[in-house]
Amino acid sequence: MLSTPFLATIAGVETSVFIFAAVIIAIALFFDYVNGFHDAANSIATIVSTRVLSPGAAVIWAAFFNFIAFLVLGEAVAKTIGSGMIDLKLIGDDMNIKLLVVMCGVIGAIVWNLITWYYGIPSSSSHALVGGYAGAAVAAAGFSTIIASGWTKTILFIFLSPLIGMLLGSIIMIAVMWIFRNWSPGRVDGFFRKGQLVSAALFSLGHGGNDAQKTMGIVATVLVFSGMDLGATKDIPLWVVLSCHAAIGLGTLAGGWRIVKTMGSKITKLKPIGGFSAESAAAISIIGVTFAGVPVSTTHTITGAIAGVGMTKRLSAVKWGVAGTIVWAWVLTIPASALIAAVCFWIARIFV
Repeated sequence: MLSTPFLATIAGVETSVFIFAAVIIAIALFFDYVNGFHDAANSIATIVSTRVLSPGAAVIWAAFFNFIAFLVLGEAVAKTIGSGMIDLKLIGDDMNIKLLVVMCGVIGAIVWNLITWYYGIPSSSSHALVGGYAGAAVAAAGFSTIIASGWTKTILFIFLSPLIGMLLGSIIMIAVMWIFRNWSPGRVDGFFRKGQLVSAALFSLGHGGNDAQKTMGIVATVLVFSGMDLGATKDIPLWVVLSCHAAIGLGTLAGGWRIVKTMGSKITKLKPIGGFSAESAAAISIIGVTFAGVPVSTTHTITGAIAGVGMTKRLSAVKWGVAGTIVWAWVLTIPASALIAAVCFWIARIFV
């Protein structure tokens, strides 16, 4: 629902600015939707590959927890994206240029997501978004627009999130194998089939909480730039929260089946006990950093956790060649999306 202050504010905004802002918000929500179906594999690959749930049931389960995440995980990541990574003042006073920066940043992220989705590569939607946003800002006003402190955490967790996921995945897997060492294989399998419902729900909660907040930050920035809500990056409006969580949930319902195959079986073979361990490790990691306001990659984290589980069998159980291809996608995501967004800005600048 739109608040009365918001409706009063837009009454004083030029029609052309309002329409431009509305178009960008629609593009941002489309990115959120693409994020959902691109990253659906993160939430459902393990639970589908272990055959605990059918693909259809799995995406419904994941989408529900994507949506309700706002009730639990707050808005810290949205505020980091909205005002902690790009110095908005340095982009200039031209409202159209500011809005153009946001639009091209989101388009850069969408294009990179679609490219990696087409080839079945589980890249990071999170880093595509921050890369695109930065690329467009740099194209508009140079590297001085980058807030180094905001980027330190993001860059650091490109490397830390898969390592933390891998470590926790290995620890949890070893711990549950020891705890249930006297159980029969059939009994263990039955127990963790139920357990995976819980671990998949927690992971989807973390995924929805961290990833939807990135789009919330972008939409809040549009509201500030357009003059419709000058305090939006500090106090995210409820309608923004609900629409972003709804968009990512609907995207998850659409599913990203090309990437499900890579995540669910190409990295390592999983049983329910392994799926539970990987999802639990990734959920703990993502929920923790979400409260800290760090825009982390759910893709990096779950991939590391799956590899960590596989390593408890033997190192050769992990298909490191596939993992290597995924790592290259991680390395390329920020510069590639930044370049696409910059080119988009330079082209659009001709017409604005």
